Amino acid sequence: MTDAAPRAGDFTPGRPIVFRNATVITVDSAGVLENADVLIIDDTIAGVGHHLEVPAGALEIDAKGGIVMPGMIDTHRHMWQTALRGYGGDWALSQYFVFYYLTWGHVFRAEDIAAGNQLSALESIDEGVTTTVDWSHALRTPDYADAAVEALKSIPGRFVLAYGNYLGAPWEWMNEPGFQNWVKNFNADDMMGLQVAFDVNSGPDFHEKGAFEAARELGLRVTTHAGVWGVNGDPNIEYMYENGFMDDTVTYVHASSLGPDSYHKIAATGGTISIATESEQSAGQGYPSAWVAKKYGITASLSMDTSVWWSADFFSAMRATLSSFRSRDHLEAHNKGETVNVNRMKAEDAVWQATMGGAHTLGMADKLGSITVGKKADLVLLKNDESPAMTPILNPYAHVVYQAGTADVHTVVVNGKVVKYAGERIGLPLKPVADRVAASVEYVRGELGEDAWKEWMNPALPEDEPIANPYMYLSEDDGHKH
Repeated sequence: MTDAAPRAGDFTPGRPIVFRNATVITVDSAGVLENADVLIIDDTIAGVGHHLEVPAGALEIDAKGGIVMPGMIDTHRHMWQTALRGYGGDWALSQYFVFYYLTWGHVFRAEDIAAGNQLSALESIDEGVTTTVDWSHALRTPDYADAAVEALKSIPGRFVLAYGNYLGAPWEWMNEPGFQNWVKNFNADDMMGLQVAFDVNSGPDFHEKGAFEAARELGLRVTTHAGVWGVNGDPNIEYMYENGFMDDTVTYVHASSLGPDSYHKIAATGGTISIATESEQSAGQGYPSAWVAKKYGITASLSMDTSVWWSADFFSAMRATLSSFRSRDHLEAHNKGETVNVNRMKAEDAVWQATMGGAHTLGMADKLGSITVGKKADLVLLKNDESPAMTPILNPYAHVVYQAGTADVHTVVVNGKVVKYAGERIGLPLKPVADRVAASVEYVRGELGEDAWKEWMNPALPEDEPIANPYMYLSEDDGHKH
C-alpha cells in the first residue's frame, strides 16, 4: 500500500482494494458505519470495519467525505430501447403499444437490440447500477438473444437477460425447440443470469399455462407485467393462482392496479414487485405500488423501465418512489380529514429497495445487495469534493435519496473489478458504443421515413378544455374578459 492515490492502471486483477474512512451504508444489521473501511479481495467483500488491516500491496481509495453503498440493482429495464432514448417522451402508454407492438416493432434487427443493450449496459455501471435485469421483450429468434447477450457481455457489469418476444405468443415460442435448445445451452452464472419475460393477458382459457410450464421445466424465474390498468388485472392473477403458478420465483412488474385479494396472493406466495415509479406516474399503469407493497407486506425492488421515455437514473428512482409513497399517505389522510404526523416510509427503505430489495427479487440475497463480508464486491462510492450538495453528510440514507446524483458516482466496483474511478470509466470509451447506436438510429429512422419519424416523436396532444372562472371580469371598454 502506498500513500499516493491510485491511478486507473493500478487496478489490476487480484490486487486487493480498500476504501478508507467512508460513511458506509451496509444495508445489513450493522447499519451505517462512520469513518469505516471496506476491504475487497478478489471478487469478495473481505472486511468491513474500522482501521482494517489489509494485505501487502492493497490499493487504498480515500473515501473520506463520501458514502460507500452497495451497487444498485434495477429489476426491470427494456435495455434495447435505449437506442431511441427520449424518443417517446410525450407518449401515452397506448402510443407505446401501437408504435412497438402493432406498427414498427418488426423493423428492429438483432443489431439494433445489441446497440441499445450495449449503451444501456454502459450507462448502468457508469451510474452505479451494478446489476440490471434486461427485460428483453424483442427477441424474435435465438439469434436476437445471442446479439443481446453479446452486447451485455461486452460491458463489465452484472446482468440478467429476461428473454421475451412481444411479437409472439409465449405459450408458443417458449415451447419451440429453437428456444428450448438455446436455453439449455446458455451458461448462466452470477455475472449473466437468465429469466423469461412474458405477460398474462388471456382470459379464462389461460393460454399462458403452457409458458409457465415451460419456465418450470427449464428452471427459469418469471418476470411479468401485472396490474397494468386496462391491460391485465385481478382476473389474470386469479388464473395464475388457480393453476399453481404463483410462487417466490415470480416478479410482478408495476402491480399498481390490483385489488386486495391479488396483493394478498402475491404476499402469501412469496412473489416480489418491481416498482417503476416514474413509469407508473407518467404512463398510467396505476398509482406507484410502493404504498401497496408496504401495506400488504410484499418485498419490493426498483426499476427504471425504459429510456425511450425516462432516464436510467436510479437516484431519481429512489427519490420518486419515496415521494410517491408519502404523497399517497397524505392523500389518504386528507380524504379522512386527518394529517400525517409521522412518515411511514423512510429514506432508508428506498435505499433498501434499490439494493437488497433487488437482490431478493433476483433470488440472490445471499450474494448481492449489502456490504457484508462474504458477499460479492459490488460497491459504489459517492464522493464529489466540488459538489455543494455533497456536504455536509448528516443523514446518509436521506443524502443518497434526496441529495446525491449521478455526477457524484466516484467509484464503481463490480465483482471486485473497478470499472469506474475518480468519476471516469476505466477502458470503456463511449464513442464506439455511440457510433453503434447512431447506425441503428439511422436505419430505424430510414425504415419509418421522415414523416412517420417526426409524427411519432411529436404526437398530437389534445387541448385542455377551459374551465369557466367566475372571478374573471368584463372590461367596460372592450367587453372582453381579462
